[in-house]
This record gives sequence, C-alpha cells and structure tokens, in this order.
Amino acid sequence: MPAGAVDGYVTVTTGSTTLTSTKTFTVHNSWSRGAPIPTVVVGPAVGFVNNKVYAASGCNSSGVIGVNQVYTPATNTWTTAAAIPTPVCSPASAVVNSILYVFGGYLDLTSHTITNAVQAYNAKTNTWSSKSPMPTPRGSAGAAVEGGMIYVIGGYDSGTGQRLNNVEKYNPLTDTWTEEAPLLNGKSEPSIGLIGTTIVAADGDTSSGDTGDNEGYSASTNSWKSLASDPTARNEAFSGSVGTLFYVAGGINNNYPPLNLTESFNLTANKWTVLAPMPQATTIAGSVVANGLLYCIGGNETNGGNGINNVQIYQP
Repeated sequence: MPAGAVDGYVTVTTGSTTLTSTKTFTVHNSWSRGAPIPTVVVGPAVGFVNNKVYAASGCNSSGVIGVNQVYTPATNTWTTAAAIPTPVCSPASAVVNSILYVFGGYLDLTSHTITNAVQAYNAKTNTWSSKSPMPTPRGSAGAAVEGGMIYVIGGYDSGTGQRLNNVEKYNPLTDTWTEEAPLLNGKSEPSIGLIGTTIVAADGDTSSGDTGDNEGYSASTNSWKSLASDPTARNEAFSGSVGTLFYVAGGINNNYPPLNLTESFNLTANKWTVLAPMPQATTIAGSVVANGLLYCIGGNETNGGNGINNVQIYQP
C-alpha cells in the first residue's frame, strides 16, 4: 500500500484506459483526521452514544471546563449538548444502555482536588443527573464495561499522593457500588480495554513510575493476573479495544515529550505488536471506540501546554 493511501475507490490506469472499482476499500493500520474539536480540551469524559461521540468537560488553559461537545462521524461535524453540572478534568467514563457515566476527576488545576461524584448524561433527553457517589474519590482512573457492570480501576488520590489499586464495580440498574479485587499494582492514568470477558489494565503511572505493568481481570473469578508488560512503558495514553485486540497509542514515558507510538496487545498470544504511529504525538486525550474505529480527541503535546484540538482516528 503506498504511503498516504486513504479509504476509497481504487483507480488503475493502464495506457489510455482508467478503471475504477465499484466498491470502496479500507486501508487498515492507518490514521486519519476528523474535524477539529471546537473547544480545545485535555482529559475529557468520552463515550459513543446513538452514533455520536460525546466529549464532556475536561480542561484547558481556561481551567476545568463544562462544555459537552458532540461529534457526528457520519457528517464529520461538531455540535454542543447540555453542559456537565460539575466540571471535572481527567475523570473515568463509560457507556451503558445509552447513558454516559462520568466518574470522579479533578475539580481544579491548582490543588487537583478530587471528587467521588458520579454524573450521568442521557443523550435522548439531553439532561444530566447525579448518581450514587463512588466509595473512593479519585482522578486519572480508568473504566471498563463487562456484563453490564462498570468497573472503575486505579487512579490518583491527590490528598495522599497515592496511586490507587482500588477497583469498584458500579451497577447502573441498582445505582449501587461494590468493592472488587484490587489491582496487583496501584496505578493512575492506566490504559483500559475489554478483550472478550477480560478487562485489560495496561501501563499507567505506578509508585515506581512507568513500568509497563499489564494486568487482566476476570469478573467470573474476581481476580487479576499479570500479563506481558508493554515494551514501551507509558501513562496518559489513548487506548481502546476492537475485536480481539487492545490498542494503546501516545502517552508519555515518565516525562514529556509525548509519544506517537501505536501498539496492539493480543491476549491469546500475550504479545505486543508495533503499528503505524500517530500523526501527532499526544497525551491525556479522550479515548473512544466508535463503529470499529478508535478516536483520539484533543490532549496535550507539551508539558503544561494548553491542549490541542486534533481528532485523530485509527483504522485497525
């Protein structure tokens, strides 16, 4: 495949004859760009609901922001929806039954005060509601959905300076919380995904820095096990699962500048593979999977930067 190839029709010219395919072809393991997000954002809550990508709250040079920005992949356009009631930066987020849930996050950029608030967005009614708070306040955590339950994993306690190993399960039907088996290693800014029924918690900042630690969780046994470490240890990366593979891109390795490296993790083979690099290195972006594509929304490219408005899209 020639460099710079994009999805579309294939045209072949031989002499004076040009033939064009009747169907479109997909360029796999490739990156493209979407329309820039109107308001620059770092660390938003993201989710894919009813064929739209939501990027709610986050932060930028203005501080923590509440704007709820909505991207429609079919038209490559942005609009806005109801702003989040309590703005937060770097929360965990997940979608169940077309509801976007936002867990915790930082309330300000000075003291990095954390919250245990749970805010839920209903796209059908364009309204927010409060849910039962998390038992453990945290920022920079990850979340995954398995069996209709949301698992909030790890994170950072700015009050104690501790990377958390807490794993708490939220039941959206009963609005209740239960404590689950903790991570083997406490971490903040983890990369979280689901492969089959295994929740993968890779990378993240541990008490020993970026170690590449990679763990897999089984809800049926409520237990974690060690997996092959990421060869390129990082935190604050963009991540998501498509099919049988888990993807991690960008992030930082203990310090800036950010990376543009993309890797996939195969759970069956317990192996990492290097893929096409991101067009622009970034960290603390919003990560969401929509229609089999991975969207990297916003983020930072420099230490203490004001953020970027890029939308980078990966085709596995």
